Amino acid sequence: MLSPVLFTLAGASALVAAVLPRVVDRLPVNLPMAFLGAGVLLGLVPGLPSVDPLEHEEATQHVTELVVIISLMGAGLALDRAVGWRRWASTWRLIALAMPLTIALVALAGWWIAGLPLAAALLLGAVLSPTDPVLAGDVQVGEPADEEGTEDEVRFALTSEAGLNDGAAFPIVHLAVVLATTGLSTVALRDWFLEDIALRGVVGVACGLAIGWLLGRLFFHSPLPSLRLADQAEGFTALAVTFLAYGVTELLHGYGFVAVFVAACTIRSAERAHGAHRVAHQFVEQVERMLTSWLLLLLGAALTDGLLEALTWQLALVGVLLVVLIRPVVGWLSLVRTPGGPRERWVIAVFGVRGIGSLFYLAYALGEADFPARPLWAAVGFTVALSVLVHGFTAAPVVGALDAARVRNAPSRRDTDVADTHL
Repeated sequence: MLSPVLFTLAGASALVAAVLPRVVDRLPVNLPMAFLGAGVLLGLVPGLPSVDPLEHEEATQHVTELVVIISLMGAGLALDRAVGWRRWASTWRLIALAMPLTIALVALAGWWIAGLPLAAALLLGAVLSPTDPVLAGDVQVGEPADEEGTEDEVRFALTSEAGLNDGAAFPIVHLAVVLATTGLSTVALRDWFLEDIALRGVVGVACGLAIGWLLGRLFFHSPLPSLRLADQAEGFTALAVTFLAYGVTELLHGYGFVAVFVAACTIRSAERAHGAHRVAHQFVEQVERMLTSWLLLLLGAALTDGLLEALTWQLALVGVLLVVLIRPVVGWLSLVRTPGGPRERWVIAVFGVRGIGSLFYLAYALGEADFPARPLWAAVGFTVALSVLVHGFTAAPVVGALDAARVRNAPSRRDTDVADTHL
């Protein structure tokens, strides 16, 4: 009876995912909150199959991996702003400053407050460091536009940060695995740096650029009309790019997450204003929404099916500190003297939503080394749920108020003037 139950839940949740955004449009509830809550209620129903991620470790890893790479393609295609040192100043600061500080402070809290071993504490910091392009729809950029300059700093910074830090967290996850398996030594650190930072990082960026450039030329500028796929604007070609970039890069021992996002940005730059980008983004967004609804339903069910049994008040405190103190403070400090105004910097700092990437990294690391799995799953599950609820309730009103203030202070109602108005 397992298969009919799963198909029934999958069909019902996909249908609700299509209808729900219209139903809750004016309510302080978003899609992730609704499905997480529905999953919690579902987990209370007796007789349903277990959804413990430790019992389904491989499936958990691959399903979350799929959702993340699809969301990275959507994030890259949505960004209108061309990559540049100054244009992406907020993004570089969030990746280079906010992310390492977040990892260090969460690891310190996990070791000092929750009593985790050093390797497990570092893993917790790395797992919870990426922000999520899937669950932060209220603070992400919308569909691709025909011109640059229509993205406000808040949505751009949060979207581009989420697109990059899913890949940037991988070296620290690998470092935690090294500490858990071989211990801390000069040789281990040297090998980790050369392989997990230098080699895999370079391969990830290079593959993303190469695949994005080649497919961009093929889609938009091929001399053979039959190969110029952008003219037909088939949305599923975005999945072709996603899987090719990820698969080829992983085969070459690079970071596939990095490659997918870089490939998406590169294809977008091949013909920035083409309508095919909008079609591809809409298709990816629909697939992403469907998969996310299923995953959040399962996560909610897992929370009431024993995932939180190992949660202590100390581990819960680490999650609370991350959401309400660590990320807001280090995010704000990293954004000093960036293009946004003070209110925009605070919104960017606060709305670093945790989500699907954290679930993937934890499932991956537990398959590579021996960690205290139950406490880590409890801490990560609690933190993701807390982030979904806190940010879900507050994102729409806060960003809406910021948008209204930006419109009032803009010199005109043109999209570019509104977006360039900083608060």
